[in-house]
Amino acid sequence: MTTDEIVQDPFLQSVLESSAQARQKCMELIDLAERSAISSSQDLPRDTKLDLSRQQRVLNTELASLRDASRESIFEVRMTKQSTSEARQEVDRLHLQLQNLYYEERHLRGEISACESYDHQYQQLPLIPTSDFLEIQPEHSDDDEKSLMFARINHELAERETLEQRRQGLLKLKQGLIADNKKRKDDLASLDKDLETFIDAARPIQKIFEKQY
Repeated sequence: MTTDEIVQDPFLQSVLESSAQARQKCMELIDLAERSAISSSQDLPRDTKLDLSRQQRVLNTELASLRDASRESIFEVRMTKQSTSEARQEVDRLHLQLQNLYYEERHLRGEISACESYDHQYQQLPLIPTSDFLEIQPEHSDDDEKSLMFARINHELAERETLEQRRQGLLKLKQGLIADNKKRKDDLASLDKDLETFIDAARPIQKIFEKQY
């Protein structure tokens, strides 16, 4: 994989281009020096000196640009690292939040499943069959399952309240009959005592009649 394939940032690519240009100038300057047979005991021609001087100035300009670009790239790298760190922290936070939502969703699904499978007490009520209920109250034929169940329970409640009222009425009637029967028994017991008293009082008269015969 080449450098161009690795480095995708436009600014860093410009830094690499500046570095390549500076390297190229260095190679040209070295080549020029070698061709001029530079040595400490040999003076260079004026044209060669001017050319070397010009090449050095161009190289210094390239190096200065490269240093500026290097400093800026270092700053950009630091900023990128900071941005990357902040982005990673945000990703970690979102990932943790997502995990919490996942656990909460799983917990809620478990609660929903438990509620759906719970043996509710109303399911054990001795309600009349749905078909019989709809014959009594056909206006609930189009109700959904939940509304229909509420209607059946309310119907059962009304029926039980009616039966309870009848039971209370019959209980009062029973208590009245019991009190009336007790009063009659008391009256009969009192009558028996009166008859016994009358019979006892009539015994002397009976004996008198017996003597006359």
